[in-house]
Amino acid sequence: MQYETVSIGITDDFVGTITLNRAEQLNTFTTRMATDLLHALEELDNDQRVRTLVIKGSGKAFCAGIDVNELFGKSTLEYQKWIELMESPLGFISKMSKPVIAQVHGVAAANGMGLVAACDLAVAAENARMGLTAINVGLNCVGPVVPVSRLVGRKRALELLLYGDLIPASRALEMGLVNKVCKAEDLERETHEWAAILARKSPIAVQIAKKAFYAAEDMEYHKAFEYMNEAFARLCSTEDAKEGVSAFLEKRQPNWQER
Repeated sequence: MQYETVSIGITDDFVGTITLNRAEQLNTFTTRMATDLLHALEELDNDQRVRTLVIKGSGKAFCAGIDVNELFGKSTLEYQKWIELMESPLGFISKMSKPVIAQVHGVAAANGMGLVAACDLAVAAENARMGLTAINVGLNCVGPVVPVSRLVGRKRALELLLYGDLIPASRALEMGLVNKVCKAEDLERETHEWAAILARKSPIAVQIAKKAFYAAEDMEYHKAFEYMNEAFARLCSTEDAKEGVSAFLEKRQPNWQER
């Protein structure tokens, strides 16, 4: 499917890519882009040619937040519907079957930082910066701070939310906001290679692991164990689980059937 503000691609190693294509506006969210991104995520999650997704931005930035030109002239109910749409791709990522990796360069600000945090994994260029910056223009990032706080904890999340500073990639790595930091010139290659490694693993095992992780995240400790044990039992009953163990014992590459 063709989109107005994002583009999608699929490589022969099962990696799908979504590129935010509002480069001149630093890939800021609009109603159109939020809708396009959500639909692109849905499309690739349902595409059998894709096992891992990468989200990246065109031009100088990953995503500089929400386009404030859309702010004016709305009622309170209209603002609520509008911001719910802006946050909808962030919430949807945790519901997807397939893992999503953020490829971060330039600036990831406000809803852009929220998008990085909402992705399952993230790789950042060493010169990238990110922050919950809306407080600096009289707004706040109470939506994006939801996934951010899950990663960094209350005190650090409140610091990011209330001060609105842009932090360097090295600090983001230390705080757990990204998994890896690399040289800017290596970002595309390293992100794709990492995504391809993940795509070679059992799709069923990866998808059950992701869904179980998010489902158990807020459960009581012992309930989480019960849920995870049931998820593992379901995995063990699949053909691919038996294929993976057989391939390991026979010292050969597995042939995943996704069943």
